[in-house]
Amino acid sequence: MEINVGYNVSLMIRSRYRRIVFFFARLILSHAWWDLLLPRLGFRRMARRNRAQRLQRSAASFRTLAVQMGGVLIKVGQFLSARVDILPPEFTSELEGLQDEVPAAAFADIRRIIEQEFEQPLLEKFLAFEKKPLAAASLGQVHRARIILAGSDETELAAQADENHAETEYNVVVKVLRPKIELLIETDLAALRTVGAWLHRYRPIRRRANVPALLDEFTKILYEEIDYLSEGRNAEIFAENFQQYPGVRVPLVYWTHTTRRVLTLENVLAIKITDYPAISAAGVSRAAVASRLLDTYLKQIFEDGFFHADPHPGNLFVHPLQTPAEAGEEESLAWNLTFVDFGMTGKVPPNLRQGLRELLIGVGLQDAGRVVRAYQMMDILLPETDLALLERAGTRMFERFWGKDMSELTSVSYQEMHELAAEFTDLIYEMPFQMPQNLIFLGRCVGILSGMCTGLDPQFNLWEHLSPYARKIVAEEASKIQQNWLAEAGKLARTILAFPNRLDQALVKLEQGEITVRVPGIDRDIRRLERSMRNTIFAVVFGSFFLGSIQLYLGEHSLLAVVALAGAFISLFIGLANRQ
Repeated sequence: MEINVGYNVSLMIRSRYRRIVFFFARLILSHAWWDLLLPRLGFRRMARRNRAQRLQRSAASFRTLAVQMGGVLIKVGQFLSARVDILPPEFTSELEGLQDEVPAAAFADIRRIIEQEFEQPLLEKFLAFEKKPLAAASLGQVHRARIILAGSDETELAAQADENHAETEYNVVVKVLRPKIELLIETDLAALRTVGAWLHRYRPIRRRANVPALLDEFTKILYEEIDYLSEGRNAEIFAENFQQYPGVRVPLVYWTHTTRRVLTLENVLAIKITDYPAISAAGVSRAAVASRLLDTYLKQIFEDGFFHADPHPGNLFVHPLQTPAEAGEEESLAWNLTFVDFGMTGKVPPNLRQGLRELLIGVGLQDAGRVVRAYQMMDILLPETDLALLERAGTRMFERFWGKDMSELTSVSYQEMHELAAEFTDLIYEMPFQMPQNLIFLGRCVGILSGMCTGLDPQFNLWEHLSPYARKIVAEEASKIQQNWLAEAGKLARTILAFPNRLDQALVKLEQGEITVRVPGIDRDIRRLERSMRNTIFAVVFGSFFLGSIQLYLGEHSLLAVVALAGAFISLFIGLANRQ
C-alpha cells in the first residue's frame, strides 16, 4: 500500500513538472513565432495588430493554470503582476486580480499535521477547533479556534490577564501549512528554474533582468513564507515598530501553540478594508482610512526599513473602538487599522532607503533632476540611459499631472496621453528602467496600496500626502547637513591651529634639502607617452618596409621585395608585442 502511495505521489510530481514546463515552452514558442520570426519575414504589421490580444490570452491561460494547480504558481502570478519593468501591461494587468484562494485541504490532513507538530491529539492542545477553514490559500489555510492559557504562560496577553495564574480562554486563528506543500514547492521551483534558464539565454531579457537571480530571491522569500516561526518573529518586529504609533494593531503570537508549520495568533478579524459599506456604517471615514494606510507605509519604508509586503484586502482590517453614538458629534470615532499575515515582508537596505528618500523629496519638490539622481542611487537605470531626456520627461509629467487627485488622473484623455507619448517616443521605446531584486516586492506593494487608497477615497490626492512627508524628510536632511557643517568647522579650526607648526617644519626641511616634488600621475603620463612613441616608431618602420617591398616588387627585385616584406611583418609583430 505504501509503495502504491509513493508511486502515485512520484507520478503526480512528474506530471506537475511536465505540465508547468510545457506550458511555458508553448508561451515562449508563441512569442518567438509572432514577435521574432514573423517581423523578420516581413509580417511586422500583422504581428503587431493582434499583439495585445495575444498577450492577454497568454496571461489568462497562466491565470487559469495557477488557480487549478495552486502551490507556487499563484505566488508567481502575483510576482509577475508587479514586474511592469520587464513585462507588458497587457500581461501584468490580467494577473493583478489573481487571488491567493484555492480549494481547502481536507480537515483530516490538517488535523494530522497539527497532531504531528505538537505530538498530542488536536483537542488536547486546543479547547475548540473549527473544521471549516476561515480562508484557504495556496500555501496554507486558516481556522478559528480557542485555547486555554495559564497566567504563567509566556504570552503577554496571558500574563496581563490574570495575576492569580488562573486559566483563561482566548479566541485565536490558526494557520496551518497545506499537506505536502514543501514537495509541491520543490517541484514547481525546479520547473521554473528550467524555464528561467531558457529565458536567460535570450539577450533582450538578460539585458533587463537577471532571471536566475530573480528566481533565487523569489525562492528565498517563498521559503520564509512557509516558515511560521519566521512569520511570528516578523509580526513582533512590526508590532514593536508601531508600539508608539496610535491606531495600528498587530495580533499577538501565541508561541506555546506555534511551530514551523502551525502558527497561532490573536483573533483580530474585523471589517475588511474593502468592505466600504460596513466601514461607512461603522461611522469610520473612508478618507481617513486611506490616509492612515498610506502614512503607515511611508513610516515602514522610509523610517523602519521593514515593510508588510502583502497588503491585499484579506490582510487589512478596520476595527472601530467606539460606536458613532459613543464618539459623539464633535469627536472623531476611534478605530484601529489592523495588519495580519506577515509571511511576506520586505527589507529596505540603507542605500536603497536613501535613494527612496531622495525620490520622495524630488517628487515633493517637483524636482525632476533630483528624481533622476534618485533613480541612479537605486540602480534602476540601464547604463546607456539618456539622463537629460529622462529629466525632461519628468519635468513635463510634473507640469501636467502635479496636484491632480486620482479621479482626475484616471480621466486624462487618450489624445493627451498620445501626444505625451509622441514627445518622448525614444524614451518609451528604450524603457531604460531595470528593477533590482529588493525593489520587486516593494513595487508590487505600492501598486496594491495605490489601488486600495483610491477605492477607499476616489478623490484621494497622493501629492497632498507626499508633500508634508517630503518636507519632514528635507528638514531632517537639513539638520544632518547642519551637524555635518559643525563637524567640518571643527576639523577646519583644528587644521588652522596646527598650520603655523606644520609650516615651520616644512621650511626646516626645505632648508635641509629634504623636500622632493611629486606631481600626481606624471609617471603614468610619461609611460603612456613612451608607449605612444614606441608605437609610432614601429608604425613608421612597418610602413617603410611595406612600401619598400612594393617598390622592389614593381622593379622586379623579387628576392629583396620578399626580404622587405618579411621585415615589415617582423616590425609589425614586435610592435604589437610591445603595445602593453
